[in-house]
Amino acid sequence: MAEVLVLNASYEPLNTCTVRRAHVLVDKRKAEIVEHDAEPLRSATAAFLRPLVIRLLQYVRVPRTVKRRISRRVLFARDGWRCVYCGTAGGRLTLDHVVPRSRGGDSTWENVVTACAPCNLRKGNRTPEEASLRLAHVPRAPAPVLFIRLALHRVPEIWAPYLPGHDTLDVAAEAA
Repeated sequence: MAEVLVLNASYEPLNTCTVRRAHVLVDKRKAEIVEHDAEPLRSATAAFLRPLVIRLLQYVRVPRTVKRRISRRVLFARDGWRCVYCGTAGGRLTLDHVVPRSRGGDSTWENVVTACAPCNLRKGNRTPEEASLRLAHVPRAPAPVLFIRLALHRVPEIWAPYLPGHDTLDVAAEAA
């Protein structure tokens, strides 16, 4: 495994980093190893624990409004790979602006949802209310943990207790 899960001092998942970067953070006493591999890191003269999960010793304040670009993959994962109007899974999923761009709607996480092609076509250049459609949930910016999950093909099981919603470890499989 080449990636290490980085937790905030409060055990909130922040990001991933390389084993080398994690070792440097631990060596500089900026982080501690929470989970390690059985096989150590070796140098010419010493052996060290190989980190799998580290926790920062100082709390890092994470802004609640993380500005990340909208991608279809993250949007579809946020919405559970389902149309937010009819709940259909699979099929041809599209990106839909709740308030159409032609009516001043922005391309923000709070205004973009997953819609199946028939619902998107039915909605057209109208609001959901005008098209007699109902949103299954209010769109919000995705949690940072979703970006961690999507960055990897498979989330290591050792990380599961530290990631909210760890019952579905393989996000890529959900897309199929």
